[in-house]
This record gives sequence, C-alpha cells and structure tokens, in this order.
Amino acid sequence: MNTQHLLGQLSDLHEMMTQLLESIPEPECCRPFHPALAPLAWYLGRAVYLETWWLREQVQGETDMTARVRELFIPGALPQVEQWRRLPPKDHLLNWALELQEENIMRLANPGTLPAHPLLAEERLLPVIIQQQALLYEQMLMVLTQRQLQLSPEHRVTTPLQAALPEADLTGIAQGHYRIGALDDPAAFDNELPTQVVQLSNYRIQRHPLSNANWLAFMEAGGYQDPACWNEAGRDWLGDTPPHPDHWRRDEGGSWFGIGLNGPFDLQPGEPVMGISQYEAEACARWVSSLGGELAGAVLQHEYQWEVAARTQSIQGHGRVLEWCANRFEPYQGYQAPEWSEARTREFDQRHYSLRGASLHTQRALRRSTRRSRALPESRHLFTGARLVFPFAE
Repeated sequence: MNTQHLLGQLSDLHEMMTQLLESIPEPECCRPFHPALAPLAWYLGRAVYLETWWLREQVQGETDMTARVRELFIPGALPQVEQWRRLPPKDHLLNWALELQEENIMRLANPGTLPAHPLLAEERLLPVIIQQQALLYEQMLMVLTQRQLQLSPEHRVTTPLQAALPEADLTGIAQGHYRIGALDDPAAFDNELPTQVVQLSNYRIQRHPLSNANWLAFMEAGGYQDPACWNEAGRDWLGDTPPHPDHWRRDEGGSWFGIGLNGPFDLQPGEPVMGISQYEAEACARWVSSLGGELAGAVLQHEYQWEVAARTQSIQGHGRVLEWCANRFEPYQGYQAPEWSEARTREFDQRHYSLRGASLHTQRALRRSTRRSRALPESRHLFTGARLVFPFAE
C-alpha cells in the first residue's frame, strides 16, 4: 500500500475522531460513561500524543511536544481521575490536536526530510500509527454507545424479536498442522509474532456467530439462572449483573430492543448478539451443548481454531462483532517484546482472554485474520459476541 493511500487513511481518522468530540456538549467531553472507559476527550488526546511520540520523539528525536503532556496521556502516569481533571477545555484540545495533526501529516508526506530510522526502512511507521489511531477511534465509539445507554431513550419495538435455537450450520476443519500469526507483515502487532505452526484436531465451527435470536432462546430457557451453565468465576461475576446483553433494553410491551451508537433500534434475529462478557459466552456454550444431538459438545472457540477457519474462508460474519475465545491471552512461543515502549503488549497477565475478528466499527487497517484483541472476561461494554465449536462428526 503506497504512502499517499496510508496518509489518506490517517487524515480520515483525524477527521472522524475530531467529529466525535465535536458531536457532544462541552461538559460531557471529560466525563466517563463507563468504569472501564476513559472520557472521550482523553482518547483524542491519547491519539494525538501517540502519533506525535512515534514521529517526532522516536524518529526525529524531538521531545518538547510529547514531554509537555506525557503524564496526561500515558495510562498510569497519574491516577485516572487526575488525568481526566487536567484535560483542557474542548476547544483548546481540538485546536491543539488540529495543529499537531496537520504538522505531522506534512512531515509524513515528505519522508525525505526525516532522518534514517528502522521504522521508516521497514515501512512500519505509518501502519503502526494508523492502527493505534483506529483502536482509539473504536474505543471512542464505545464511549458514545455507553452515553446512549445512559440517556435511556424510549423506543417502541415494531417487530418483536423471536427466540430461535441455534442450528447445526457448521463447517468442518480437518486435523493437521496450520500456520498461526503474521508473516512478513509490517503492520503486525508484537502479539501476532512470531509465526507459529500448531497442530489442531478435527473440529466443526459455526459458520456464523451466535445470533440475537439464539441469545433470546438462551435467556428464555433460564440460562442466566441455571447454575449448571456457569463456572465459579462466572457465578461470582453474575451477581447483580442484568441478565441480558449490555446493549439490550425492554420497551413498555416487554419486547427487547438494542441501543447503539445512534440510539435505539429493533433487534434483527439473524444479526450477531453484541455486548456479552466471556463468562456469558461460555455459559451459553454450556447451554447449547445441553440441547444434545448435533449441538452436543459445544464449547467456545479457541483463537487458533478461529484464525484457521477465517484464513481458509470457512466461516462468515467475522466482521460484525469481536468474538470471545476460550483461551487466555498469552504471548506466542518465542515472543520478543519490541524496543519501543508504546509498541509493547501489556496484557500478558493471565487475566485477559483473547478476542478475534472485528466489529462493525473496526477500521479496515485492523481487519486481518492474524490480529489479536483481548479483554477481561467480565467486559461486556465492548462490541463482543461469540462463536462455538463442536466435536468432529464421524
């Protein structure tokens, strides 16, 4: 992909992120709408800081612009509340962002004026910057979705969602050795490396993620109340958690509807369920397995199973929701942390679980079969769903 095309992607991201902050009133820009999410203004500031850190500090050796704001936009440099309290007013932040972004674009558009650097020689600088911006943009959309949930908009469902049991619409993957991870990709994150060869047993995987109709069937069958569906950690987490996906609400007639970035909408039965935790995904898998027949043995997918199925184009719908996996998020064998601090994965802590695929809000730069996401198992504010695997049919 040529430099001009990449610069166009980066410029588009600048504009989209700015528009998100401009779309809400000043008092809400620095307000957190979910315990696991920062305010919208912080994500924009973090995006500008990272871009400037890569280009000016790491490549050009200039620290004056980044040093001024470093403690505001590095997670953990200050207590969160203090970082948010010290965020500048909306107009000041937007003006600061615009000035730096325009200058950064100009410098990136003229690589001949930049010093020799491995990031430039390996053509990694622009892909790294674009992907980090894209991740922060998606988090900004999560913030705005949580804002919509807190507005509690009224909605009258036109076509009530009807429950439907999962169908055995499965595709088989044969036992064998398969490549996992990125290969000669300058855009790859550190956690996609090094390339692995793994051995997988025969398995069948759902062609499509679990749908809204499937999830309603799980709810109506008492899945949230059935202890047999939940492991100990899941039962502890469930507690007072509302027994439905994070983005679902009921209208006056008792029909379920969804709330998204643009407000309330009727839930479509065939669309992937969104807004569930890893605990919920595993509980639903146990319930599906209990249905027996061709659905017996259902479990949550392992990320290797997902990647192989995605690479061989055996599955569909893997760009609608991020999909929970059964395995913890761990480094690949032979992993080496990159020398640049802002390029290192920090969630190899045995607490996070793997997510694969992409959501409707994921930018093109992040849509590849090797990309790995991660989250804590209790997270349900993300754009997350689930896909199941089954034993191979004899």
